[in-house]
Amino acid sequence: MSRTDGRDRHLDRIAEVRAGRHAEKVGYPIGIREAEVVRTVNVGAGLLRVTLGGPGTEGFEAHAPDEHVKLIFREADGTLRLPERNGAMLRWPRPLPTSREYTVRRYDSLTGELDIDVAVHEGGLASDWAGKAQPGDTIHIAGPPGGLIVPHSYDRYLLVGDLTALPAVARWLEELPRTAKGWAFVEVADAGEEIELAAPEGVEVRWLHRGGAPAGSGDALVRAVTSVNVPEGERAYVWVAGEAGQIKPLRRWVRDELRLEKADYDITGYWKRGVTDFDEDHEHEPGHDHGDHDHSHDH
Repeated sequence: MSRTDGRDRHLDRIAEVRAGRHAEKVGYPIGIREAEVVRTVNVGAGLLRVTLGGPGTEGFEAHAPDEHVKLIFREADGTLRLPERNGAMLRWPRPLPTSREYTVRRYDSLTGELDIDVAVHEGGLASDWAGKAQPGDTIHIAGPPGGLIVPHSYDRYLLVGDLTALPAVARWLEELPRTAKGWAFVEVADAGEEIELAAPEGVEVRWLHRGGAPAGSGDALVRAVTSVNVPEGERAYVWVAGEAGQIKPLRRWVRDELRLEKADYDITGYWKRGVTDFDEDHEHEPGHDHGDHDHSHDH
């Protein structure tokens, strides 16, 4: 490895993957940090942005649009139980602390500010916390455990999600090369939940309004996405996240119709209707947080 102490070898791996032909998940050394709330602001009608800072966010690792952190909350009796560093991993206490996972919307290495966009809904643990958060409040954050590194060599990018995936889609669109081509489909309740997106000129953004239908229901998103036509001979990368049941048909479509290799798509259930703290990849223990899909967004 080109770096002297070995601790940064993930940075070399990230550079290798980014320069290659296929996407790959790369693990980062997982930290646990205490961060301070700097401010909160609404982002459209559906998201509340919590900006974190303070000494605890210095040196945060941010490399990929889908990377996520766990916000760790006090238990009902007021106790706070935290994981401990164990080399490049974390050792978690049992029973597991109460936590929720969120996409890293933005990290600014100059200011140390870290943005987390929380989907607003009644009775959600993190949603309630974000709504009450005041500057100076503290929260512990674990991770990110790693990120999906996607080369800029694909001919087309197809990004698909709902409100819970919107922060990741927004970051994807910011971080793609300005020459990128493709599509982004986002399902929201109505125009009020739409936000400004910095999409490359060649990426068509389509908002789908579900109206009065419950979040995560209906097939409008899948029907819109499967109408896309990838030109013959072009290499496509597909990224999908949202309600587990709603996006399930896209797995078969990507495999059988687009005929993509496993390294060329990522489809993740961020939440499941009726399930609190949903975790798509149950067999991955938190101590092995480099697992494929361990999002459990508070919805």
